[in-house]
Amino acid sequence: MLGILSLLVPFGAGLALGGFANSGAAIIWSMLAPLGYVLVRKPSKFILWMLAYAGLLILSSVLEPYLRPTNNLPPLLIRVLFVINLGGVTSLFALLLYYFVSQKNVLQEKTDNLLLNILPKEIAAILKNENRTVADYHEGASILFADVVNFTPLSATMTPIELIELLNEVFSHFDMLVEKYGVEKIKTIGDCYMVAAGVPRPRSDHAQILACMALDILDYVRQRVFHGKRLTFRIGLNSGPVVAGVIGRKKFIYDLWGDAVNTASRMESHGAGGV
Repeated sequence: MLGILSLLVPFGAGLALGGFANSGAAIIWSMLAPLGYVLVRKPSKFILWMLAYAGLLILSSVLEPYLRPTNNLPPLLIRVLFVINLGGVTSLFALLLYYFVSQKNVLQEKTDNLLLNILPKEIAAILKNENRTVADYHEGASILFADVVNFTPLSATMTPIELIELLNEVFSHFDMLVEKYGVEKIKTIGDCYMVAAGVPRPRSDHAQILACMALDILDYVRQRVFHGKRLTFRIGLNSGPVVAGVIGRKKFIYDLWGDAVNTASRMESHGAGGV
């Protein structure tokens, strides 16, 4: 009902005042009807309301010669009404356009940041701008797996919230080390943290830099008590050629494949904790 009134009242006011010219283009306020549907109701009906507005605008121009001015307003005041009506509606549209563009930019920035939290920036740029499979061969890269020793019996003694908070505290520090050393976090699998160096950006010191990160991980967990518990980590580290790419259409991830990855995983699972 409100939409119909916002469409018809300016049209009726324009007719009552003698038409488009004598009312100072009052009918332009009928644009609030389609605009309102876009903002607060059903955007899908915007075209229908725009057609209704266009029809009333055409009807107003057709009836214009047959209408007599009833307001007897001086020409100067009519020009002022033109300025108020046209200026008011166009200013409203300009403000709304500015708002939506700014919101779109904010949303785009949030989307980009979210994508960069999931994928390396080079891979994110490819997925945004190109429609192709992301798969690259890297001659030299290093992979690190870090896993909590005896995590299953440990988790049985903790509440779900305590367990998540513990892992979040530990892995958040690992994320800081990832940023410190400029390496690439690949994923977490349960209590296992996987990170790589040399992908997707080649670097000659990939093995050295991951070894430094591994030592920092060990120093960190030795010096801390997490929710009253001491943790011990097993770490597996290996270097070699890998294939890196993005798989899946939903909840996709950037992952690595190759013997170097498998060997690093086996070294972690068969290694001693804390060394």
